[in-house]
Amino acid sequence: MAQNKLQRFQAINSFANVLQYPEGMPGHWKDFFKNENPLVLELACGKGEYTVALSTLYPQRNFIGVDLKGNRMYVGASKCLKNNLHNAAFLRTQIDKIDQYFLPGEVSEIWITFPDPHLRISRAKKRLTHPRFLRLYQKILKREGLIHLKTDSPVLFNFTKLILELYGLPTQAFSEDVYAHSDISEELAIKTHYEMLDIAQSRKIFYLTFTLPAEPLPVADAQLNELLKEIEKN
Repeated sequence: MAQNKLQRFQAINSFANVLQYPEGMPGHWKDFFKNENPLVLELACGKGEYTVALSTLYPQRNFIGVDLKGNRMYVGASKCLKNNLHNAAFLRTQIDKIDQYFLPGEVSEIWITFPDPHLRISRAKKRLTHPRFLRLYQKILKREGLIHLKTDSPVLFNFTKLILELYGLPTQAFSEDVYAHSDISEELAIKTHYEMLDIAQSRKIFYLTFTLPAEPLPVADAQLNELLKEIEKN
């Protein structure tokens, strides 16, 4: 297993569609993709199932899967190369540094698909819908750009609902059981490796879409911390 991981790390070093901690990228993604199509990010992309599938569905958009695990990223990146998906790429970096790679308003949409829910309250700041991450997304996301969360974790889903309510963020779409609907979109029908594992054993897939305001988020972090302490007590 360790040998296979090492081989994948070596392979992505030569992949033209994988950028590892690149410098000087803000404002230059149009040069990388050789077009000015909208940029869509998949954060914590893992094996990149959403990046691959969305780039197939929408050839007139550019997709970037973002993750730190290069051995997982190898799977999606190699599929894109094999299938000549020139509108998909992968960025290897920490998500808490995402604002270093894009200009303000350069990203049109963000997908967060089955991220680690960080179940312990003490690790809530690591959840990708925590306000500390939302403030980073605000720096790079265009006005009224959508953020999608798809997860099997009721903990992360309910936490995100709490954030949206506490910070007054408008919800655009909402489902507590995606596959209970017969008319789901092609986007939501995409399944990732982690979704099929059903790690949370919830037997349900939760989905939220929301937007961020142009102005700074309200100063409600202290109130959020108090609410999380109450949740932990109960």
